[in-house]
This record gives sequence, structure tokens and C-alpha cells, in this order.
Amino acid sequence: MRKVHRKILSIILISIGIILLLSCFTSTQAQTIPKVSLQIGDTNSSGNLSSTMQILLLFTILALAPSIIIMVTSFIRIIVVFSFLRHALGTQQMPPNQVMAGLALILTFFIMAPIFTRINTEAVQPYLAGEINQKQAYDLGVTPLREFMFRQVREKDLELFVNLSKIEKPKTQKDIPTYVLIPGFIISELRIAFQIGFTLFIPFLIIDMVVASVLMSMGMLMLPPIMVSMPFKILLFVLVDGWYLIIKSLVISFG
Repeated sequence: MRKVHRKILSIILISIGIILLLSCFTSTQAQTIPKVSLQIGDTNSSGNLSSTMQILLLFTILALAPSIIIMVTSFIRIIVVFSFLRHALGTQQMPPNQVMAGLALILTFFIMAPIFTRINTEAVQPYLAGEINQKQAYDLGVTPLREFMFRQVREKDLELFVNLSKIEKPKTQKDIPTYVLIPGFIISELRIAFQIGFTLFIPFLIIDMVVASVLMSMGMLMLPPIMVSMPFKILLFVLVDGWYLIIKSLVISFG
């Protein structure tokens, strides 16, 4: 019992010592910690209001940035094609998800660079300079994205969401709301990505069938055909310079 009491007492003393050390450390460091405060009240300066609205708008854009990149850019088609390619090769987690997502993101910025530049030139900079109001900036900024989506969307997919939204039949592209255009664009991108993925599967499927037939003819039924065919698929992919061909095809498909 005495040993138990000694252990409990030692644990208590150590805990007290740690707390004292932490309190001393925080007290010495308290003077170097910056202070951030948020004030809510009235202001007589329009510049303060403009800066506050810009900060709120910036935080809103940062919160919605991942969804915006996925929904209205070329990211969907690229990442789905890369996923099909990895499954066709049978390499499981190679390349890793981080590498595939990073490469898809870089290619997205490369493809969308002219559009982003146009948005910055026509909408963002004039708005920051006070030449246009917020509504005009939104209209000018969303126009390049709408033009991009209209070039990629299929009329059948767009017609589907126009009918589902029960809006008046549009006469021109300007009459189609953006919330109707975006889902049509997304399913069009998925359709094209699945078509490219099916094309990628064909040569690798042929290799799997040949390897499986050879193993069965040799009586090696216990050896998984995937283990044998995977090196041949990787070799074929390297010999034909697969990454070059796939990325070139993806970038050209958005032309």
C-alpha cells in the first residue's frame, strides 16, 4: 500500500511541476503573442466598409474555391481519366492519390489560364479599382466561365436540366441560368471522361486476356494473371509514352 501511495504522490508532484512550468512559460511568452481583435460597429468612412466587404468576399471565395474548381473547370474530366488509367494498369495506389490530384490540378490551371486571366482583367481589377460595382463584376467574371462550359456541354444534357428546372424555353445562351448550365456541364464531362476511360481499358484488357490464356494453357491455374500481366502493361505504357499521349489528348480535347 505504501508503494501505491508513493506512486500516486509522485504522479501528483510531477503533474504539479509540469503545470508550473507551463504557467511560467506562458507568462514569459505572453508579451510576444500578437493580439487579433474583431470590432463590430458603425463607421463614417466608406473605405473601411469597402475593405471589410473585400475581406468577406475573399473568405467566401476561399471557402467555395474547391467546389468551384471541381464544378466549372476541366478538373472533372482529367481526374476521372487518371482514375480509369490507374485501374486499367492494375497498379492499385500507384501513382498515389496526392500525385494524381496534384497533376490534375496543375493541368486544370494550365487549361483554364486564359479564362482566369480574362476574369482578372475584365472583372476583378476593374472592381478593385472602383470602376464597376459588384453586380457588374459578377456578370463580367462569370461570362468567360459560361462560354467555356457552353463549348463543352452537350445539348442533350443541357436540355435535360432546362426541362427539369421548368423555366421558360431559352432563345439564346444568355437566357440559360448558370445554375442550369453547371449540372449539364458536369454530366457532359463525366460522359466524355468515361468514353476516354473505356478507350484506355481496351489495350490493357487484351494483355490480361492473352496472359490469362497462356497461363491456363500451361496449367498454372493458381498463379493470378494480374500479377503476370501488370509488368507487361506497365512496359507497354512506357514504350508508347503513355503519359505524353494522355495529357496531350486531354488538353486538346478542351480546344
